[in-house]
Amino acid sequence: MLQRFRVNEEEAIRVNETKLRGTVERIFAKMNVPPEDARLAADVLVTADLRGVDSHGVSNMLRAYVASFSSGAYNPRPNPRIVRETPSTATMDCDGGLGIILCPKAMRMAIQKAREVGMGMVTMYNGRHAGMISYHAMMALEHDMIGMAMTSTRPSVVPTFGREARLGTNPIALAAPAKTEPPFVFDAATSAVASNKFQLARRLGSLMEPGTMAAPDGTPVMEEAPVPERPYGLPLGATRELGSHKGYGFGSIVDIMCAVLSGGGFGMLSGARGDYSHMVAAFRIDAFTDVDHFKELMDQFLRTLKNTPPAAGQERVLYAGLPEHETLQDRRAKGIPLHPEVIHWFEDICGELDIPFVLG
Repeated sequence: MLQRFRVNEEEAIRVNETKLRGTVERIFAKMNVPPEDARLAADVLVTADLRGVDSHGVSNMLRAYVASFSSGAYNPRPNPRIVRETPSTATMDCDGGLGIILCPKAMRMAIQKAREVGMGMVTMYNGRHAGMISYHAMMALEHDMIGMAMTSTRPSVVPTFGREARLGTNPIALAAPAKTEPPFVFDAATSAVASNKFQLARRLGSLMEPGTMAAPDGTPVMEEAPVPERPYGLPLGATRELGSHKGYGFGSIVDIMCAVLSGGGFGMLSGARGDYSHMVAAFRIDAFTDVDHFKELMDQFLRTLKNTPPAAGQERVLYAGLPEHETLQDRRAKGIPLHPEVIHWFEDICGELDIPFVLG
């Protein structure tokens, strides 16, 4: 994540992973989420923070989930149904359940299907927010599989040449294992930035980069600017000249593969109800090639990327998943940095829910 979206180390409060995980789990339990689901939800959020994906960790998402459970927008005890199934595919009605709980369950189904027939894919409708989408893709890694996940979110991004939001940030994730190198884990919105980064920038008082937001008339804002009260994002690429039609196309693909293919209705139709649609898939590597050979080739591929001579002024070349792996090692050792405002929120919500506050 860009430094402008991170809390400054000088004001950050480092929180122990185990204490944070336990507190988050207890908060979900107070929302009437079953114990096993509460543990899973806490793991998804804390894993995002450990990997440095602060936009999808506890700082932004937990308070949003608490508000949605409290208002009745999210179903804490859904009864998901498989409404259509083949040996390699399934479609799930999420019954208003939270995606960070149901997407891992759907991914387990996709992994089992891949184990049996080589690949598995589950589309999901009538769901809610899926959190850090790469969490679900990474579940495939320990099974010697490639994982993929994507989610169709509420409209917040204008199409190229448009002045009203028509697509969500619609992230795509793909995770592939290697032998000795950290795995390749790509996780990115199809918009210029994830919408949660607007919230982070507002909290931290940071300006947004040029090409990340649209002005009220739809034109791309191409200079640094503060986050307005109701920001609209731009597709990846920002302007047509810089390739925004590509981000617009990728975002449309996510809507098709998650929302249209599941039959649940795309974001422009279902967004007002707060619905999200998802897709998870797993591909068994040995259905295509030898696993050890694949992992050795991945090591060579990733090392070749890392060993690329850096451009002038740059220290090194990275690949998707490497910075997150390094951040995880650091935060496991030193604690997860949270903004003081987030700590105060935890203190308030713990008092409100009669939960011991242990994060100070």
